[in-house]
Amino acid sequence: MKAQQVTILTNVQVSERYWHMTVDTSEIGEKVHPGQFFNILCEQSVYPFLRRPLSVYRIDDEAKTLEFLYLVKGLGTTKMTEFKAGEKIDIFGPLGVGFDLKDEYNSILLLARGVGVATLAALAFEAAQKGKKVHAILSARSENDLLAADFLEGLGVSVYKVTDESGTSDVEKVEALIGNIMGAQAIDALYTCGSKRLSRLMQRLAIEHQLPGEIALEEHMGCAMGVCFACVCDIREGDDVKSVRVCHEGPVFPLEKVVLA
Repeated sequence: MKAQQVTILTNVQVSERYWHMTVDTSEIGEKVHPGQFFNILCEQSVYPFLRRPLSVYRIDDEAKTLEFLYLVKGLGTTKMTEFKAGEKIDIFGPLGVGFDLKDEYNSILLLARGVGVATLAALAFEAAQKGKKVHAILSARSENDLLAADFLEGLGVSVYKVTDESGTSDVEKVEALIGNIMGAQAIDALYTCGSKRLSRLMQRLAIEHQLPGEIALEEHMGCAMGVCFACVCDIREGDDVKSVRVCHEGPVFPLEKVVLA
């Protein structure tokens, strides 16, 4: 991993709150895996000082591009909307531990809330390329925020949309939906990102059905290299609970190990 300058190919607004950026990675020699992230410099001047961590939305090894789907919510991401095609930006990565998509997993279930789909979409893309069956439940505030649905459906993913505005996104209804999916199709592994309440549901279902699972955690990061300890979370190791750094030991962890307060 190292900091390097890459060329922006596109940076466009795709909904009221979200933007989508594609960069040229022909100069990046290191392999990028779903679940990993890059730390992006938002401004060449001093402020904002800290980079912003963005998970990889799509990895296209053939085209040599990376795509990022990001929520505009503060100064850093607002600055990122000013990036123009043809400009160079400074990115640091790839960072962190990615997903483990085992060969024996023939059918997987993804559950994403909001921008959590940006992390899980890259996994869905890899799974589809390997001929695996993918079910993806996308949860959001509104229909306008149901991002990546068309992209995933184009991959052959079975997409299920639930929203707050339609009254379909509460935990009980999502659990019923998962029950219907699992009743019709054997599921080999569970993956989730973006919501603690839905992650707690997936954690419980993984234990009840004795299924392997992984969770990608979203935390505020300072350095994104494991030095500052700003993104610590707790995981279970046997009878013990220990603190780990999301940016370094994660952001992907075994679902059954994470303490979801």
